[in-house]
Amino acid sequence: MTFSIALAEDNKVNQNTFLQKINLYKNLKLIFSAENGHECLEHLKGLPPQKMPQVIFMDLEMPEMDGIQTISIAKSLYPDVHFIVLTVFDDDEKIFEAIKAGASGYLLKHEPASVLHDAVINVLENGGSPMSPAIARKTLKLLSNTNGPAKEQLNELPDVITSREKEILQYTVNGWDAKRI
Repeated sequence: MTFSIALAEDNKVNQNTFLQKINLYKNLKLIFSAENGHECLEHLKGLPPQKMPQVIFMDLEMPEMDGIQTISIAKSLYPDVHFIVLTVFDDDEKIFEAIKAGASGYLLKHEPASVLHDAVINVLENGGSPMSPAIARKTLKLLSNTNGPAKEQLNELPDVITSREKEILQYTVNGWDAKRI
């Protein structure tokens, strides 16, 4: 089975690195690459439903329109498209804002090709929410922080993560691979 993907990334070096990683897998087909959120939305707007990418890897910091704003707008227009954040940012606020906007996963850019490939499979076939281990750890801390500033934000989204997803996050933090989980 072939999976259709897209990329929104403003840095040419990062675009090329991503493409090299994705090209290692014949079951991943790149539909488009955009340099900012506005361009990503324009690409989506011009595609017929059957040509829509299933997963879009989204950078957060881009000119014209950032990744969080793009995800939020795109999820309202194209609810069946999944977004996996692909970024260098691992701060709590960006993680929470991306999840709140509708991101299905959150990976750091240094992840190897196999992690990107597995993330697509995980989202599309298993309904998963792939995260880099460091991000999963921060997310667990955010979710378990009952007295900190994150509490008010989490109260806004009572059903963001199920108990099973928390369990899977804990396994990820412990270093388990997908097969073991």
